[in-house]
Amino acid sequence: MDSAAYLASQLAKGFARSLHQRAAGLGFLPGQFPILLELWSEDGLTQKQLLERVDIEQATMANTLSRMERDGLVERRPHPSDKRAQLIFLTRKATAMQTEAVRAAMAADQDLFRGFRTFERELLLEYIRRILDNAKRL
Repeated sequence: MDSAAYLASQLAKGFARSLHQRAAGLGFLPGQFPILLELWSEDGLTQKQLLERVDIEQATMANTLSRMERDGLVERRPHPSDKRAQLIFLTRKATAMQTEAVRAAMAADQDLFRGFRTFERELLLEYIRRILDNAKRL
């Protein structure tokens, strides 16, 4: 099928498979990687802030954070001014894996672009960014 949505879905699955092979030994799952990226960038976000940045469903975020907490990657702390909210912080374990996790994701990305010339890769990424910009407006 040549539907852009179908192909994008297959691309995401391929990336997840490649990352999963590399991430298993590090102690995280591919679905946790976007959350880790956001917290490596700015630790101590609320679940709502993470939802806005990662753009996944509330139930998926709640389940993923619970699993990450169980696996010792994040901890929840009370918000100092909002009694209903909790702040999500990385543990030492998650902080320590940043370099290797990013390296694993970059290797997974390189797997997908094997055989592409640099300009082809850059052009495809530009097209994907434009498609994503269009999708955000829907």
